[in-house]
Parts: sequence; structure tokens; C-alpha cells
Amino acid sequence: MPAGPLYLLPVALGESQPEAVLPEDVRRIAASLRYFIAEKAKSARAELRRIGVAGPLRDLVIRELPREPGREDLAALLAPLLAGEAGGLMSEAGVPAVADPGARLVQAAHELGIRVAPLVGPSSLLLALMASGLDGQRFAFHGYLPVEAAQRKQRIGELERESLREGRTQIFIETPYRNMALFAALLETCRPGTRLCVATELTTPQERIASRRIDAWRKLPAPALDRRPTVFLILAG
Repeated sequence: MPAGPLYLLPVALGESQPEAVLPEDVRRIAASLRYFIAEKAKSARAELRRIGVAGPLRDLVIRELPREPGREDLAALLAPLLAGEAGGLMSEAGVPAVADPGARLVQAAHELGIRVAPLVGPSSLLLALMASGLDGQRFAFHGYLPVEAAQRKQRIGELERESLREGRTQIFIETPYRNMALFAALLETCRPGTRLCVATELTTPQERIASRRIDAWRKLPAPALDRRPTVFLILAG
């Protein structure tokens, strides 16, 4: 029996409605599946309810992906697919395996000869880059910056110098309750001519995107970023 496919199922960002950001075919495929792998079963179940999965949700099998999965964990999660069942890997928000756990599961699927099928959906990183006005040809995502203030400023300086040298847009994120500290550190550390884009709660009714030079940001009140999912982008010049 051939292995079933592993669908990479995107989900809505924040309060955005699935029908507004997920194509009909994606929602149809999600509704057809009965086996899912997710970070948290509770939130995956809630998202599947919003997508409109037919039938009782208790009949679905939703298995959680460990934070640091070992080979045995990955093999166990993919065993139903090797037995012929189709499965879906879900993110907590946006697309799986991009700024999100799941890449190791996808790698294991490839190694086992399982077809990996990425589906169209919202990526906060790409949406922010599209809307930033910064360089979309050369860019890099750096995940989270250091939490400690001095190390964070040092890292910002490194990324800014790299951006100036390579002409590269640098993209990073922060835990929402530390957004304001990161924003303040960017204004304090970056050069006046560096451009900073702040993209908050993308695709939701509260979406706010602003892109301007650091010297212009310094003259304005700080944006409301506290506890709001935000993508930060800089381009030195």
C-alpha cells in the first residue's frame, strides 16, 4: 500500500477568518482529513472547528509534535501515513515549518518516501516583507533576538551592519509581551537612516503596518505593540 501524503496545512493568523485567508481547496482538504499533527491539540481542534470540519471533532486523531522530537517520535507520528492514511501538519498560526516547529517532521517524511504537499496560506513573514517596501530580493529571517538587553543591542548592531554590507532586509520576531522593549532597543541602537518596518496582527481587523526611517520613528509616539503579534524588519542604508 502506498504511503499517504503529508499535507502542510496553513491556518489563519489571529482573529482573521479562515475563509478570508485560506483557499477553498485548502479548507476542503483539511475537512477531508482525519489524522493531524500539531503543536497543541486543543488549539488545532479549535481551528479545525473554524475551518468547518464535518462530523464530531472527537472522531479526529490529533497527535502533538514534541518540542524536541527524536527519531522514534517522528517515526511514530508518521506511521499512520506509511500505512496509507493521509495526514495534516498544522501550525499554531500561519504556515507549518516556517518560523514554526515541524521542519524535522517534514524532513523525516522525505526520508521515508512520504509525499509532502504544502498548501497555500498566510505567512506573516512574507506578508510583512511584501508590505514593508524593503528589499524583497535579498532577505533573511533570524527568529528571536536575545532577551538580555545588552546582548539584544549587540545583536541588533550585528544585523544592521550585515544589512548595510549585504544590502539585505533582516526579519525577526519577538514574544509579544517583549515587543515594546525590542522596539525601544531598535530606536536606540540603529542608525538614523536605517529603515524599520513594524507589521502587527497581519490579516486581522487590527492589522497595522508602518515603514519609515529610524530618525522618523524617533519623532513619533511608539506604536501600540504590547501583546500583539508583530514582525520587525530593518534595512540599513
